[in-house]
Amino acid sequence: MLNREFSAVPGPISPIDVLFLAYPGVSMLDLIGPMEALQGVALHQSNPAGYRCTVASMTGGPVQTFNGLSIDTVEVGALKTPYRTVVVPGAIQPDLIIGNTALVEWLRENAGRADRVCSICAGSFILAEAGLLRGRRATTHWFHCDRLSRDYEDITVDADAIFVRDGRVWTSAGVTTGIDLALALIEEDFGRDLAMFVARLLVVYLRRTGGQSQFSAMLAAQTSCSTDRFADLERWMLENPTEDLRVERLAARAGMSPRNFARRYSDMRKATPARAVEAIRVEAARRILEEHDLRLIEVANRCGFSDEAHLRKAFHRQLGISPNDYRQRFAIGERTLAGVQQ
Repeated sequence: MLNREFSAVPGPISPIDVLFLAYPGVSMLDLIGPMEALQGVALHQSNPAGYRCTVASMTGGPVQTFNGLSIDTVEVGALKTPYRTVVVPGAIQPDLIIGNTALVEWLRENAGRADRVCSICAGSFILAEAGLLRGRRATTHWFHCDRLSRDYEDITVDADAIFVRDGRVWTSAGVTTGIDLALALIEEDFGRDLAMFVARLLVVYLRRTGGQSQFSAMLAAQTSCSTDRFADLERWMLENPTEDLRVERLAARAGMSPRNFARRYSDMRKATPARAVEAIRVEAARRILEEHDLRLIEVANRCGFSDEAHLRKAFHRQLGISPNDYRQRFAIGERTLAGVQQ
């Protein structure tokens, strides 16, 4: 039942060995999320080799995670298998992992044997300590980006990306973005169709591009601090996507000149007002597509787009997917798509 819509895809004929490195205080979701995604490959009807995941620690035995649960691990020094991919999950506090000198030293000595080295969330600090990010682009959880950039000046930190690939080193942002990174690995190893299959199993979006913002437009507005002069404006924009949201109107609402508003907004948000408006309208369209069977022209009208073409272009720019593909993957409940034009 799970596989009826997917055809077999070419892939490795033997399992790809993936090593997850655990340590006291590791974030459980950083560890389990990507692992669940990788293991989902084995459920495909084409019976690809899939992944063979191992969780190891410096000493072996039970390791207590941040949430108090313990996971059983093998001693990393006892492993003989050459691991193609090494994954370092994160922790809530970077200091917790920066001080793990044994893990840092192991990575310095052994990471070069792997084809890929990946970090989830604050796991990037371990890669940085081991010198694996020197001269590279990288990301981490948004809360720690400033510190990563400050403490390691030889790293170019992309604070907005959900994951970054620089050569054989992959870094991802906070928590659930580890799943995005895992889906990207699956696509590289087995192809897009199988990555899409796993995404549907996990009921997640396939696939947020690495450069997509860590924040959704709604989350960014909801979490803006009360002293942020644009917070109220953005909340109003979210509630009124069909209003005239040109720079001149937004500037007037903010009590600023259009030129000053555009400059100050771009400096603060690292995005132009026009791009912010587009993101807000795409997010409104996503909710409608998930919950209703409206034709695309109706969706466009309800979200402030002038026509279907502008809706489609905005979707591709923001999400890398068409509105109809998004609806087919994420519509809630049983819905007919009859009459919806491609």
